[in-house]
Amino acid sequence: MPDCPAPPRGLTRTRWAVWILLGLGTLLAWSSGRGVAADGQPSGANRYPGTQWDSVSPERAGWSADRMAEARAWASATGATAVVVVQHGAVLASWGAAAEKLELHSVRKSLLSALIGIAVAQRRINVRETLASLGIDDTPPSLTAEEKQATVVDLLEARSGVYHVALYETPGMAATRPPRGSHLPGTFWYYNNWDFNVLGTIYERAMGTSIFAAFAREIAAPIGMQDYEPGDGRYVTGPQSIHPAYPFRMSARDLARFALLYLRRGRWGARQLVPADWIDASTTAHSLTDIGSGYGYLWWTGFPDRRVPAVDVPPGGFWAEGFLGQYAFVIPSDDLVVVSLNRAGPAVTRRQAGRLLWLILSAAHAPDAGADTLPGVPTR
Repeated sequence: MPDCPAPPRGLTRTRWAVWILLGLGTLLAWSSGRGVAADGQPSGANRYPGTQWDSVSPERAGWSADRMAEARAWASATGATAVVVVQHGAVLASWGAAAEKLELHSVRKSLLSALIGIAVAQRRINVRETLASLGIDDTPPSLTAEEKQATVVDLLEARSGVYHVALYETPGMAATRPPRGSHLPGTFWYYNNWDFNVLGTIYERAMGTSIFAAFAREIAAPIGMQDYEPGDGRYVTGPQSIHPAYPFRMSARDLARFALLYLRRGRWGARQLVPADWIDASTTAHSLTDIGSGYGYLWWTGFPDRRVPAVDVPPGGFWAEGFLGQYAFVIPSDDLVVVSLNRAGPAVTRRQAGRLLWLILSAAHAPDAGADTLPGVPTR
């Protein structure tokens, strides 16, 4: 019998064993749910949107209309620009400007993770290669020989140990950046825009194309995104670093398609667009974060044996997150996607987004809805 794989950093073997068992349950949940929905369309893993999303009313789906009204009122109170709720491959709610293309901030990283997974499967990127072997450096003060031993997988996990100034980072990220040389590669988690930007450089060098064009070809077109075009991206450059950031512009309804692709473990209809094992690895915690969540390969994750206080996702859940309060939640146990985007400040906080998710899960009568992340605060 093969050895059990080692647990992620910071997790005990007991918790890792529990996670494996719950992961098997999640895989069973992913493979179930086939059949016909109340509206006569394919349900569960059989259902994907065509040129337009299929819609089902919450009442027809058996959801609580009152709880959904609370969720909509709460989304409005927080200032969310657009919210899209998808279960079993159909839209149950679309509030606000769901077709408006908004600049995605750190959600861009989860989009890049999918492209890197495809490139790894094509053997165009090797996640064990070092920065030194890839010829990666930056503006003076340049990288040290020790920093150049960081690997691609260290960057994916935000554990490079390279604390060079980065472009497109928030004041909070800059304020908490560790000193250069304070941690060896692979030993410490820090949410590091330098890592994420360099991954964009590595991808474009390996593939010989822009991230935005590749995303259009490899993902947006095959899953039928309604609004995204290759021109819906820009590079953020500056003198601080040679590695640009790469924010996308995307609508909430298109981001919901991307989240559904991950809910389906990279499959869209008959096509496996992103390798399933890559999605499994990307959405499994390899680190414990400063908010008490897990972090995979450019995705935030929950845990199998405890909840995340700020964003109480059910076991097996994961999400993409960006500045100003941009979220794409994927909840395999309930075959559910919730996207909430914000155009401008004030930001929708994690706890506010967590309450929205709790209200929606409660409306769905989910057995794993968890707890209200803002108890005592009125929802209307």
